[in-house]
Amino acid sequence: MRPSDPAIAVECEAAAYAAHFAGRLLDPARPAPPDVAAPGGGAAERRFGIYRNNVTVSLIEALAAVFPATLRITGPDFFRAMARFHVRATPPTSPLLFEYGRDFPAFIETYRHARSMPWLADVARIERAWLDAYHAADAAVLASETLAAVPPDALAATRFIAHPATRLLASDYPAFSIFSANRQEAPVGRITATEPEWTLLTRPHLEVEARKVAPDAAMMIAALMHGVPLGSAAGDTLAAFPDFDLSAAIAGFIEAGAFRGISKNGADDET
Repeated sequence: MRPSDPAIAVECEAAAYAAHFAGRLLDPARPAPPDVAAPGGGAAERRFGIYRNNVTVSLIEALAAVFPATLRITGPDFFRAMARFHVRATPPTSPLLFEYGRDFPAFIETYRHARSMPWLADVARIERAWLDAYHAADAAVLASETLAAVPPDALAATRFIAHPATRLLASDYPAFSIFSANRQEAPVGRITATEPEWTLLTRPHLEVEARKVAPDAAMMIAALMHGVPLGSAAGDTLAAFPDFDLSAAIAGFIEAGAFRGISKNGADDET
């Protein structure tokens, strides 16, 4: 059934053609679209193949730009081969190139040649979160003076409002240690960490910062990011970690710029 509105019909036909064209663009096993011709009416297969290769290479380069630590860990040849499979399986869905690659960490997790590096997908997740933190909306960070001004009897009910750039990631592996060692130009020394690690990404001064946080602090930050009042978040964390240092944790996440404000009496009273 064709749309009755001519404008809608044209739009639908354009979308159908784009899907038809794109479906052949990333699959080297499929021929060029039948309505694509070379100059003079000649065969377009070779020219379309060159265009297809250029598109694939561009997407691989985009992934390399988003995941430099992953690239450094695996080496260029391994990375490009892995990225090529991902590009063919997961074409872009947005015209914004920095949006591409959100599914790449999950793809790495299933890529059989990466099974000897079970932590690699989590390193890639940190890198993707780093880019998202970089592009997040601007906002001032919560000042320690703001929290200090809250009356003591109101602290337990205080809710924290996460900064738009804040990201918190858990890994069963020392993903932060591997990530941080491979995001710099210096030679990578031996990484001795073996325990699971939490990574906190923030942007307190317009530059993304990544830091490892202890499991107890991570538990509390996660609760506060989900809107749990300070008293409940602290109580739950202390129940799980009896040696938890609440004051140090609060000072740490304020210094990191993880939150942009507080709400003393619910969402209608934001500071």
